[in-house]
Amino acid sequence: MNELIRVENLHKVYRVGKVDVPALRGVNLSIAEGEFVSLVGPSGCGKSTLLHVIAGLTTPTTGTVVVDGAELSRMNEAERTELRRSKIGFVFQRFNLLPNLNAFGNIALAGHIAGNRNGASRAGMDAIIQLLGLQDRLRHRPYELSGGEQQRVAIARAVVNRPKLLLADEPTGALDTENSELVLNMLQELNHKFGQTILMITHNPEVATFSDHIVNMRDGHILEG
Repeated sequence: MNELIRVENLHKVYRVGKVDVPALRGVNLSIAEGEFVSLVGPSGCGKSTLLHVIAGLTTPTTGTVVVDGAELSRMNEAERTELRRSKIGFVFQRFNLLPNLNAFGNIALAGHIAGNRNGASRAGMDAIIQLLGLQDRLRHRPYELSGGEQQRVAIARAVVNRPKLLLADEPTGALDTENSELVLNMLQELNHKFGQTILMITHNPEVATFSDHIVNMRDGHILEG
C-alpha cells in the first residue's frame, strides 16, 4: 500500500508565559492508504496536537509532516487550506451541524463548498447515505435527530467528497454506548467498503479496538510495541 502520511521526528513546544511546554517529543508515524488507525492516550498526551499538525492546522516546532506526497512545511497557508479542502475530512466530538439545514442539506453543503472537485456525484452521495443508514432521516433537522444520527450525518458530510484522509477527533465522546458502537461500525464500513483511510484519536481503549491498528501515546511520545 502507498504511504499517505509520514511524520518524522516531530516536536511541538508551546510557550506558556516564560515556560516552554513540550506537547510532542520526537514523534514518528507512518500511515498507509486504506488503513484505519487509532491514536490512543490520556488527555494531555499530545494526540490532539498531532492530529492538528497532520491537518496543517498547527505548525510544528521542528520535524517533517508529509500528507499524500506534500510536505506541509514547504506549503503556504493557502496551499495548506486547499489540501484540507480537497483531501481531508474532519469529524469531531461535537457534531457542528448547521441547525437551519436538514440532514441532506448539511451533507450536500460540503460538496458545494468543495466544488465536487474529487468527483463526488449524487450516486456516490446516495451510496454513503445508504451505508450510514440515513436514507429515512434526510428531511430532519439536527434537533430532530439522535446524537448517533447527528454524528452519522457529520461523517457523511466529511466523506461525501471522497477525501483521501478522514481525521476523527473523539467521534464517540458525546455518545452513549449504543450510539458509539453504531458510529464505530459505520467507520469500519467506510474503511472496508470504500477503502477510506481513517486516523481516529480516542482516550478509550475499547473504542480503539474497532480500528485495524492501534498507536499508543504518552507524554508526547509514541510508545513502541
